Amino acid sequence: MWLAEDDVLESQVAIKVLADNWAHHPDVRARFEQEAQVLRRADSERLVRVHDFGELPDGRPYQVMTYAAGGTLADRLVDGPMPIGAALRTAGDIAQAVTILHQSGVLHRDLKPSNVLFDTVRGDERVLVADLGLAKEIAQASGFTVVAGTPGYMAPEQSLPGGGLDVRVDVHAIGALTYEMLTGKPPRPGAVTPPSKLRPGVSKQIDRAVLRALDPDRERRWPTAAAFAEALSISPSRRVSRFAGTAVGLAALAVAGGAVVPQGTPPGWYRVSSADGPVAVSVAVPASWSRHLRDGGWDPASIALPGGKQPGLQVGANLTDPAATSPAVLAGTSYWIREPVGATLPVHKTCARQPARRVVAGGLSGQVWRWTACGGTGLSYSEVLLPGPTSGVYLQIRQDGGPDRTDDILHTLRLG
Repeated sequence: MWLAEDDVLESQVAIKVLADNWAHHPDVRARFEQEAQVLRRADSERLVRVHDFGELPDGRPYQVMTYAAGGTLADRLVDGPMPIGAALRTAGDIAQAVTILHQSGVLHRDLKPSNVLFDTVRGDERVLVADLGLAKEIAQASGFTVVAGTPGYMAPEQSLPGGGLDVRVDVHAIGALTYEMLTGKPPRPGAVTPPSKLRPGVSKQIDRAVLRALDPDRERRWPTAAAFAEALSISPSRRVSRFAGTAVGLAALAVAGGAVVPQGTPPGWYRVSSADGPVAVSVAVPASWSRHLRDGGWDPASIALPGGKQPGLQVGANLTDPAATSPAVLAGTSYWIREPVGATLPVHKTCARQPARRVVAGGLSGQVWRWTACGGTGLSYSEVLLPGPTSGVYLQIRQDGGPDRTDDILHTLRLG
């Protein structure tokens, strides 16, 4: 690999030249040329791009490719596991890049840390998937006869010639990469310890998402890389692990006095409150949303504020399934939600971001950031930050279609 300056593109590029000892092997040369063809066909910002392809005077083929100045994932893992948020974001980016490959009719088959690159574009870091030397057409997957891949990241069926591969081999590899980013080492085949056992702070929801991707039985894995990416984006954005307490039926809470319907709550809605604290929070939701409640508090570290348990609640139609997309509301108060607020709210990468707008709710003024059409569905998120003079409120409202209830829910917000 050579680094060069492209006078036309006015940027640095990488030149990949097939080694002389391999240039005369027809099968290796064919794979090198096929890699260039696949990358040119897919042509995505999430994949290394091939700008030119040719042959040197001595007969060796070369590719002029994107130069990624940020190094590889392997470089970053030398120092151990990555921060949990960064690991999940990177895994989601890898999954989205692989989804583009699959949509182009190609399996990667050799995803590993050295094949994941980082570059900076317009000030934002971007993940690029590279090295498609073992990539194959999905349409030919049933006829693969040669074992190919890297131990530690290969799906079990890749070690069986003629195993009939499909996109789930790449799902397994992304799961292995995610596991390594979270724990600092790839999973052990046949005896995968849940990431949370090796890394404090990893939620059970993330455990389930990653272990499903790594399931030896491909029929039990996530069906697509996109589905795994969505599961990873939901897990941190929902902050389920940050809200303490057990999910229980709302009817039981009503008997215990945990849920009441005070005057002013819209007809057919239920009002729920967080446990007592310096500034408790309560909110009302449609009855169909209110099957489960967690009211044991939350940790503002989930939005990059100083950590520590604060009053908060989570209520939703389904809080027990990590992949659920049913309606739910998270609401928490914190001393640190004051102007100027240094919070970092979740970014929902599979959704369309709408313009931010000002709102007044619970006697506080703040902003709503709305994300819609997530994954091409009716799923949406509203991220709400309401700073206060001594304490403020963060809410996340997840909806699965129908009319937007964000303002209706904010109208019911109460602090006390």
